[in-house]
Amino acid sequence: MTESRENWGSKIGLILAMAGNAVGLGNFWRFPYVAASNGGGAFMVPYFFALIVIGIPIMLVEWSIGRYGGKHGHGTLGPMMYIQAKQAMSPKKAIIVGSLCGMIAFAVTILVNSYYNHIIGWSLGFAIHSLLGTYKSDPGAFFGAYVQDPKMLVFWVISLGILATAVMKGIQDGIESWAKIMMPVLYVFGIILGIRALTLGSPINPDWSSLKGLNFVWNPDFSQLSWSSAIAAAGQIFFTLSLGMGIIQNYASYLKPDEDIITASVATVSLNEFAEVVLGGTAVIPIAYAFLGPEGIKGSIGLAFMALPNVFSTMTGGGIFGALWFLLLFFAGITSAIAMYNYLVALLEEDAGIDRKKGAWIVFIGYLIVGAPIALESVLTKSANLMYFTEVDNWIGNYLLIVLGLIEIVVIGWCVKDSALEEMNKGGLWKVPKWFFRLFHQFLTPVTIITFLVFFTRDYWIQGNFKLIPSYVSSTPEFIPWVNLGRAVVIIVLVIGFIQSYKSIKSKYTKEIENNKAMNL
Repeated sequence: MTESRENWGSKIGLILAMAGNAVGLGNFWRFPYVAASNGGGAFMVPYFFALIVIGIPIMLVEWSIGRYGGKHGHGTLGPMMYIQAKQAMSPKKAIIVGSLCGMIAFAVTILVNSYYNHIIGWSLGFAIHSLLGTYKSDPGAFFGAYVQDPKMLVFWVISLGILATAVMKGIQDGIESWAKIMMPVLYVFGIILGIRALTLGSPINPDWSSLKGLNFVWNPDFSQLSWSSAIAAAGQIFFTLSLGMGIIQNYASYLKPDEDIITASVATVSLNEFAEVVLGGTAVIPIAYAFLGPEGIKGSIGLAFMALPNVFSTMTGGGIFGALWFLLLFFAGITSAIAMYNYLVALLEEDAGIDRKKGAWIVFIGYLIVGAPIALESVLTKSANLMYFTEVDNWIGNYLLIVLGLIEIVVIGWCVKDSALEEMNKGGLWKVPKWFFRLFHQFLTPVTIITFLVFFTRDYWIQGNFKLIPSYVSSTPEFIPWVNLGRAVVIIVLVIGFIQSYKSIKSKYTKEIENNKAMNL
């Protein structure tokens, strides 16, 4: 099965778009507080281990799956994984594998973006408020009032409109063009903030200098090493590289059949790590450390939207640097959200025959619907606790990414084996050696993911995430309905995703599935 598909216009456009896919809020919003909360320098040890053992091997796998799927006319993960799995098992088994993978990718692109787009909207709004100085008196109270004010949803809608406009123009004129503008600007903003961070000195406390903040990240205290920090590191690698989401495969499906994916994969990982470790670690953590100390840099959303605005409100030129920070978040968020948005548009194109422009507006409306609970919770509960957001992120933005990565590496490394390595190396300036494939794809990577997943599940059990009423809301009954709503939405979307993927695969490969005998591609 083949069909004419749009391709990337240039090598640099491809690299910047794929880097934009990876470089997102995870690099500048999520990485600093995850690293700080897990021991700073001690976190970086399992982080780099996970990058080498999990991140790079799965990145290669996902590029390979995507390019191979695109060659056969597929841009979404269900059919892509079906044609991989059927090389090693019967079509009736392969369709289950493909449907499970498509299900998770469907849920990720819908539900992660349902809250991700809100954060993008907050970032745009706060960039404007930084220049106006409106949060200067009490940033914490301002954020609480901000998320409860329905008028502020205009920035969320604007962000969705930007995504729709970019995606409807296609790969070259839309996604690639935006990446060529936003990615260089993003790096420039990050470098400016990094330089400013390292020249702050000790404005509040002699023991809280920005250089000590840098030392906190790069000087590991091995007594802080723990399984929890290792698990957090593995989760961060999946989130920051956009692994286990189906969106790398979608972008890779627009490659030419002999495009060099080895070099492109290494370039993507390198640009992402520069943004995350060098810029994110150099800008955010030292700034926060200099003003807030070691305990003040550990707060999730609070770090980005409450603690740092408090810092910007007191530092010289804080309004400008605050605007740079929030525009950095905005650009990073947009470049990643475009990939999730495009995945759903591609799904509508392939399975429903809907043209790209119409599909982009259908997805726009869909995101308004699935994002509504985030807005409603804050407005109705008069709170910024965001428990619906938290519960959806627990399962979709953390847990299921790792599950999907495990399925992919098992199918490629243990089922498809040598033909997968041959496909991976096709057109490559560099080649993945057979020993590397054997050591990592067939042994170290799957074993490490399984180990992390076991401990991840254990931690979720201990934390009460599997309870009917999770421990983290047991003392606040007013939030229990929002947690249960989040769980219900996750289950419903997963079921719809499985059905959609199953029907999509079966409609494309009806005869061989009914006969349970694979045909050669």
